[in-house]
Amino acid sequence: MNKKVDIITKASGMQVPFSVKKLRTSLQRSGANNDLIVSIITEVKKQLYPGITTKKIYKLAHALLKKVSKPTAARYTLKNAIMELGPSGFPFERYFSEILQHQGYSVRVGEIVQGRCVKHEIDVIAEKENHYLMIECKYHNLAGISCDVKIPLYIHSRFLDVEYSWKLLPGHESKLHQGWVVTNTRFTEDAKQYATCAGLHLVGWDYPLVDNLKNMIDRSGLYPITCLTSLTRVEKQHLLNNNVVLCKDIIAQPTLLAIGFIAESRVANIMDEVNSLCRVISTK
Repeated sequence: MNKKVDIITKASGMQVPFSVKKLRTSLQRSGANNDLIVSIITEVKKQLYPGITTKKIYKLAHALLKKVSKPTAARYTLKNAIMELGPSGFPFERYFSEILQHQGYSVRVGEIVQGRCVKHEIDVIAEKENHYLMIECKYHNLAGISCDVKIPLYIHSRFLDVEYSWKLLPGHESKLHQGWVVTNTRFTEDAKQYATCAGLHLVGWDYPLVDNLKNMIDRSGLYPITCLTSLTRVEKQHLLNNNVVLCKDIIAQPTLLAIGFIAESRVANIMDEVNSLCRVISTK
């Protein structure tokens, strides 16, 4: 690769050196085999030019993957697929609650809770054993946006108001109450530092190192329908508008595809992709 053209532009506008390692890692996580990874990296290198955006590189790699394996391409596009759940953010709240249920939590979405001072609408309340969680979801449908320190500061103050009332409830004397902030993007370093100090739990796209959003999705196999390469954007939106969010729902009830006004002749191809995609790939 010509050293003069190895500077790329991230979604935030920052310019950084092109990283073969990062591209290889993202392709490995999608389940691509080594031969395919080498082929894609070689082709991407050929098409680099000064200031090329990460979005352009992503689209190129995705197109190359799609030619070989739609399920692999679908896993590769997962981060963008989450951003397509918007713009309201409510599908993301429902989506994350499904991930928690897969982990054994009982969940409630969008409840009004009386705090010590005021009432609060909580995105997700989750309970498992003696853990009782107040979870706020900060959804973004554009790349390059991070949650800064103001977010955990605000959520922590709400949590303390709610926690005061929770501690007065029967049976809550021994429960561990905790506030969570979940985002489909990233947190700034100040946000992480404050949350660690305050005891607030953060879940971002790649934070923390192990139990981050990407890992949770891959371990559960709970992929959103927006991952599917065999559906158009309009078809995906029809399904989302009718509360069809997960690929596993289509596996359980293929007739849901009719909601997206999808021709019968395409159903078999879509179901092949759905079934292949939902085979869980462990990132351990």
